[in-house]
Amino acid sequence: MADIDPSDLVPDTKTDTDAETGADDSQDGSWKDTAKTVIIAVAIAMVIRTVAYEPFNIPSGSMKPTLLVGDYLFVSKFSYGYSRYSLPFGLPVIPGRILFSEPERGDVAVFKLPSDNSTDYIKRIVGLPGDKLQVVQGILHVNGKPVERRHAGEFVERDEWSGRFRRVPRYIETLPGGKKHFILEETDGGFGDNTPVYTVPEGHYFGMGDNRDRSKDSRYLDDVGFIPRENLVGRAEFKFFSVDGAAWKIWQWPTTLRFSRFFEGIE
Repeated sequence: MADIDPSDLVPDTKTDTDAETGADDSQDGSWKDTAKTVIIAVAIAMVIRTVAYEPFNIPSGSMKPTLLVGDYLFVSKFSYGYSRYSLPFGLPVIPGRILFSEPERGDVAVFKLPSDNSTDYIKRIVGLPGDKLQVVQGILHVNGKPVERRHAGEFVERDEWSGRFRRVPRYIETLPGGKKHFILEETDGGFGDNTPVYTVPEGHYFGMGDNRDRSKDSRYLDDVGFIPRENLVGRAEFKFFSVDGAAWKIWQWPTTLRFSRFFEGIE
């Protein structure tokens, strides 16, 4: 039998150690690759959210019947150009507004509430810079002329307090320029149904909710008032999801999802 040189065993020992070290290095590399992928994905999402589309959800009924509580929608950030409020946390790195395009009367727009510059609001733009607006017995007047309002049946909803169904008169309102949309008007004698004349300042806009008697909007100068151009976030384009209840209660989706509102445009 041939003698075995002890040195013949050494390479095998080093090979095992190298294999363990290589496995550790491979595991470290895998974690680094995963972290890098996550960071890149988050960065891409932030860029899309900043310059293209940002999702929002509707927490109140001020825009009924156009938008319902539980609607989720995309807002186009490029529609009106960009300001500091286009950026996460409202970072003040954009002076004023760049690449600006004027909103059109009738647009449904998201903006930062002027009184705190942080709360997201959504209303319909009914007044442009220089316009004179007034509500007289529930009828919107633009530059001294009443807009057309035609009765269009009733909107049926469940009262959130009593649980009973209630019927609210629904109308089609036609703004100057021909834009038509639905509004709700419970009464023509409410607090916001007879107002003074509002003259929209240069660089500002006048927004109203489609649920006219249940909307805090530009009619209330101390609460909302005129919307500065810089505060515009974007134009509401379409709904991508809608649920009549808490979205996180997935087990209730078979009865709470409103499929007919999925990917529906916003008029």
